[in-house]
Amino acid sequence: MSVPAPVSPRIAALDVARGLAILGTLATNIWIFSHQGGFPGYLVDPLAGTAGEVSRAVQSVLMAAANGKFLSLLMLLFGIGLAVQHASARRRGLAWPRSYRARAGILLLDGLLNYLLIIEFDVLMGYALTGLVVAWLVTTSERAQRVVATACAVLHVAVIGALTAVLAVVPAGDPADALARPNPYADGTWWELVLLRTDAVVLFRAEPVLILGLGVAVFLAGRFLWRAGLFAPEGERWRRRLMVLGLGAALPVDLALNVLGGQAGAFLARYTTAPVVAAGLLALVAHLGVRRAGRRPTWAARRLTEVGRTALSCYLLQNLLASALFYGWGAGLAVAAAQYRVPVTVLGWLLVGAAVLLLAHLWLRRFPRGPLEELTARAAGARRAPAMSAGAQDSAWPCRQ
Repeated sequence: MSVPAPVSPRIAALDVARGLAILGTLATNIWIFSHQGGFPGYLVDPLAGTAGEVSRAVQSVLMAAANGKFLSLLMLLFGIGLAVQHASARRRGLAWPRSYRARAGILLLDGLLNYLLIIEFDVLMGYALTGLVVAWLVTTSERAQRVVATACAVLHVAVIGALTAVLAVVPAGDPADALARPNPYADGTWWELVLLRTDAVVLFRAEPVLILGLGVAVFLAGRFLWRAGLFAPEGERWRRRLMVLGLGAALPVDLALNVLGGQAGAFLARYTTAPVVAAGLLALVAHLGVRRAGRRPTWAARRLTEVGRTALSCYLLQNLLASALFYGWGAGLAVAAAQYRVPVTVLGWLLVGAAVLLLAHLWLRRFPRGPLEELTARAAGARRAPAMSAGAQDSAWPCRQ
């Protein structure tokens, strides 16, 4: 079996960031899977069913650590991927954004299937629609893009601020409502959950609409950071600034809002401070990638790179495994182990994450792409490229989540 040529440090760092974002997404969503009331119950009261003040405090901290950060990190990576694909299309003389629409359409279909068949909190559909908007925007002037990004960010913050004020004055939901019966997540079949997602599509698809402005701004920010050399040696100034801003300044505020601010604070943090923290995380990964250029990657970096190269497959796989672990049509641990929710949820994340890491590693020992990545590339008409080109293509990942 031939061994692929080494991938450039810049692309390797992107794959590491992508793998981190996928497992981080699981760290966010695992608390929804383990909630006895499923996603609707989680929206009413994320802590409902968790017994004991210590357990509730631990859960609050763990949820705060992941809330919103990896949603925004994926947005930044999609923006970078779109920038790489745009540059590639221009070099090859392809019409843009027409050449991008097929990939966005495939991503939209992936998201629709993920939403209907696996989970109701899918983000792929929102990323696909945002990508179509940004794909057109990158054909405009740099000044126009900055104006649009700024306007979207300001409007987003205004809307989120208004909704946070409403949440702060509206009485908190009754935990009993979050655990109400009959409960299709605990007692229903897989097909009954499909029907529930169909019936409640307006509620379950509200977030992608709510964060469209944020998505446009963050996608464009990712494109700017890529063009500014964030993953290159000359991008040192940007990396340091973002790490100070995101990890030094925004992260403490974000954690305080999540832990001390109740549901209103967690809502505000998810959509305002978390994107800034995500930029700091991306800068940290880029910084480590540049520092270790030319050196053998660590074991953790190699495993994250493998998840990053098979990101779409791993994302759907981890959702399916977590559903089977916690929902009633599977092992039903959300109810059966409710008394030990915090340790069982953490263990569930570790088990599903380990399975994803192992399967990504085994798959890439035999194939250059993940199974869904290969299907996407074939459907979009992508040709098989040499190892370096394939690495560059994988980094342009607006079609994977």
